[in-house]
Amino acid sequence: MNRNRLLNAELSHAIAMMGHGDLMIVCDAGFPIPSSAWRIDLAIAPDLPDLETVLTPIAANLICERVGYADTLAKHNPRLLEKVRRIFKGADFETAKHETILTEMAAKAKVIVRTGAFDPWGNILLYSGVDVPAWFSKDGTVPPDYYAKKMKG
Repeated sequence: MNRNRLLNAELSHAIAMMGHGDLMIVCDAGFPIPSSAWRIDLAIAPDLPDLETVLTPIAANLICERVGYADTLAKHNPRLLEKVRRIFKGADFETAKHETILTEMAAKAKVIVRTGAFDPWGNILLYSGVDVPAWFSKDGTVPPDYYAKKMKG
């Protein structure tokens, strides 16, 4: 039996397949997932599972260098934004136009995870990163400035 708390085999596989810079979108129940996308559908019923329930074990298993969300999330769903910032504490955050997430970003995603969330603007972009201390711990390696702050924690 797997030691970690993420029990969904396909989601565990997707995380293992992520390389540096790859994009995973964790979306709400209404997201228009392209037919060509690798789709992991976890939705069962409205808000089952919700975004927090799905994002929490993903955060424990995926190194997220950047987390993106719709530029309107802060105004229209600030509680969700607070949860996302808490779950991915330490990541860099960025915004994108909602329409861009639904079209361009959806087409670029390596995997799209559909939740049962009924959360306005509940589409979270997770960009895979690297374990900075592990990559830059060998003698003679010097992390670039943008990684240096992550060497301490």
